[in-house]
Amino acid sequence: MTKENSLIVMLVAVALSCSVTAQTVVVDTARATNHFVPSEALGAGVDRISVAAIDKDLLQPTLEQTLASGWQPVTYRQNTELAVEAWHWNPQGTWSDKSGKGYFVGSATPTETIRYSYGYALPRRGFTRNDGTDNAGYSRLTDGDVNTFWKSNPYLTERFTGESDQLHPQWVVLDLAQVQSVNSIQIAWGEPFAKRYTVQYWTGGDDPIHAPTRGAWQTFSDGSVDSGQGGTATVRLADSVVPVRFVRIWMTESSNTCDADGPADPRNCVGYAIREIYLGTTTEDGAFHDILRHTPDQEQTTTYCSSVDPWHQPSDLGSTQQAQMGFDLFFTSGVTRGLPAMIPVALIYETPENAAAEIAYVKKRGYPVSYVEMGEEADGQYMLPEDYAALYVQWATALHQVDPTLKLGGPSFQGVNRDIEVWPDANGKVSWTGRFIDYLKRHDRMKDLSFFSFEHYPMDPCRIPWGMLYDEPELVSHILEVWHDDGVPADMPMFITEGNLSSAASETFQDVFAGVWLADYIGAFLNAGGNAVYFFHYLPLQMEPGCNSSPGTFGMFTVNKDYEIQQPLPQFFVAQMINLDWVQPGNGEHEVYAAKSDIKDGAGHDLVTAYALKRPDGQWSLMLVNRDQDLAHKVRVSFQGRAGALAFSGPVEISTFGSPQYHWHPAATRSMAHAEHAAERTIVAYTRGWADPDGPIARTKENAGKDTEYELSAASVTVIRGGVGTK
Repeated sequence: MTKENSLIVMLVAVALSCSVTAQTVVVDTARATNHFVPSEALGAGVDRISVAAIDKDLLQPTLEQTLASGWQPVTYRQNTELAVEAWHWNPQGTWSDKSGKGYFVGSATPTETIRYSYGYALPRRGFTRNDGTDNAGYSRLTDGDVNTFWKSNPYLTERFTGESDQLHPQWVVLDLAQVQSVNSIQIAWGEPFAKRYTVQYWTGGDDPIHAPTRGAWQTFSDGSVDSGQGGTATVRLADSVVPVRFVRIWMTESSNTCDADGPADPRNCVGYAIREIYLGTTTEDGAFHDILRHTPDQEQTTTYCSSVDPWHQPSDLGSTQQAQMGFDLFFTSGVTRGLPAMIPVALIYETPENAAAEIAYVKKRGYPVSYVEMGEEADGQYMLPEDYAALYVQWATALHQVDPTLKLGGPSFQGVNRDIEVWPDANGKVSWTGRFIDYLKRHDRMKDLSFFSFEHYPMDPCRIPWGMLYDEPELVSHILEVWHDDGVPADMPMFITEGNLSSAASETFQDVFAGVWLADYIGAFLNAGGNAVYFFHYLPLQMEPGCNSSPGTFGMFTVNKDYEIQQPLPQFFVAQMINLDWVQPGNGEHEVYAAKSDIKDGAGHDLVTAYALKRPDGQWSLMLVNRDQDLAHKVRVSFQGRAGALAFSGPVEISTFGSPQYHWHPAATRSMAHAEHAAERTIVAYTRGWADPDGPIARTKENAGKDTEYELSAASVTVIRGGVGTK
């Protein structure tokens, strides 16, 4: 290449690196879209993690570096519900059966410090797996052992709800994995058994669990049983075979007979119990031929269920290598900054007595609590909304007897981008949220719902192209509209109590992409009227296998095997920009204003998004997100409202973090043998990648006026803060 050609190439590259003409970002100052207080609205979550992480993450300097991200209130996540476990929030407590089994209630009396708490697997489980976790449990419905059994939750029966059992039908679903011919079912009932039940098959082409409105349940011609006698009976469902994949047993009347533990505890005598299910064909000679697979692992024929009895015993203790942080450690470690924290109560697989004891314990310790979240991801446990609502009402009654001022809420949905639909009710209504709200209204219990909570994991694991960034503002604002359309009152606080890019970590979390996304997510949520948002996960975590075995972490840092922080990741730097630059840290109220840029790509996507605040100190603060991964853009800023057109005027502070400040290098791009320093070799060996450059945030000061142009680096977040005027 000649010297002249080299010069031409260089000039073209420079020209492409930024926009030729500055474009305008307009802030609409006529009306605030929202208001919030950072110490209440911008937080982070702590979940069940390894005991080693608990022991190391709360030590200095790790904790100090974590707090430097600027996140304020903390929400304590409750993971045992996802694993179909009962939660012993206090290892000390009492069992309902004096022999030391049954239903456990933690001690409300503070004694020794609670450092860890654990989950206990439920031996009456009916799930092969659920949407919360693919843990190592399995269903007792097809485990091949008639000495084990599934049993439904006793708290969903008339004894506890005060409503007819027909209003809370319990069910199990079989997934045969492929269409097979069926004309008979054999059910080995336990005690209590179903006196009245219906056997149905799915007529849609989709999955009735994950696509419940794309088909319908059809009762087999002889599938209704109105006088069940218990024991083991073969029921002929149809005269000829029917091709089916999904089969449902829908139970509406219990025998209310007691199981082997007897009538001393009424919970032993309500609901439904099934020891084993067999499905297949009966031939003309009367012989039954089973097609199900019966194994005590997840290779069994997959089953789902409506609920699970939280009965268990000491031998059901799960792994002690993973733990929920003990409440005493949580509140005294410094991770909460002394601010009131959101805490959970287990609801889906627990008892109201245990939840009430938990709140009594926390109150006796004097720990500050902001909100109480009721259960965890009921939608991922496939609960019908009326069942969750019935439990919610019982738990609310028990908790408010301990403290009438508690602010309760839920249902802590999984991270979804659209309305959650379920099988239609008698009126054809399929909205989970709508039916939950309807239940509370019918029972005059809306006063017990102080906030509505959900999670936000908007992107599908392993499928996160750069262009997905363009969707985030619409995704997060749309889901708020959905909940309001479903009946959540307009003035009810909306909380995202857990959120990040995706439900599964991958190397994308280490890329600058993750930081750019975080700014858009937080800004768009607050602009749309959201009230509080919690980043997940607050404490440093080790790398875990992600898509195609690429390493990923939900944390804001890479750490070594001893949980010592090695490098901050993009979300740490952007968290600082949100919490320390964009907002004014503290208890002052901020006003949010709509802002819009006119910078688009050829497909009409906004390449630059903007989020404006009026801070308590009187300054305007504008967060600009350049989602163009290739080009920088120059912008002018105009504040337009009743006072006319204004601009940043006088001294302004500018903070920038983006591709010039950060670049992640997967380990595959450079072998350890070529790493320049020993520290770098250590990072590559453990994290399989490293960042270089790795910050810091670029900070400058300048005098601004109406014609000032601000350059936004490619793939970056920029905060401009200062006064506004006409000059």
